[in-house]
Amino acid sequence: MAVKGGYPILIPSYEHYSKIESPAILGFAVLQDLLNLARVNSLWPMTFGIACCSIEMMAAGMARFDLDRFGIIFRSTPRQSDVMIVAGTISHKFVPIIKTLWEQMPGPKWVIAMGNCAISGGPFAYEGQYAIVNGADKFLPVDIYVPGCPPRPEGLIQGLLQLQTKITKGTIDANRRAEKAARRAKK
Repeated sequence: MAVKGGYPILIPSYEHYSKIESPAILGFAVLQDLLNLARVNSLWPMTFGIACCSIEMMAAGMARFDLDRFGIIFRSTPRQSDVMIVAGTISHKFVPIIKTLWEQMPGPKWVIAMGNCAISGGPFAYEGQYAIVNGADKFLPVDIYVPGCPPRPEGLIQGLLQLQTKITKGTIDANRRAEKAARRAKK
């Protein structure tokens, strides 16, 4: 079939579709890629700071660094957030509150540990200490680590861009599925 004065219109035949083994799997893969693309361009971190690193987190959202240009907008409630940035020292008394906030966030959700205290306990990690948790990964599934004491806003922006890259590639979803399968196997 040809249009007058234009290029021919090629309509694939039924034989073309019969060569594809499973068009449903192909369709879901494309749908997952589109969903990941939408998630990447609309990350909503929770406005949640525990200690001194939260000042640097706030600075990353201000005009000089401008996270809005990446589609990253801070939200004030966990029910509207999909990224938890644990910024600061975590005491044992504060762990149940952080877990409650994590459980209130809708899925898919991600965690960024920002600062040495959130990664490993920082200067508070010494033998005999009893009040500080030595890392957010002891009770949360941390996806990205942003080191520093305190880390610069550029470090947080790089961590968020790394999170966007991981979401786009779909590596985080695969890791979470593997963790769930390992937990089921232990039971």
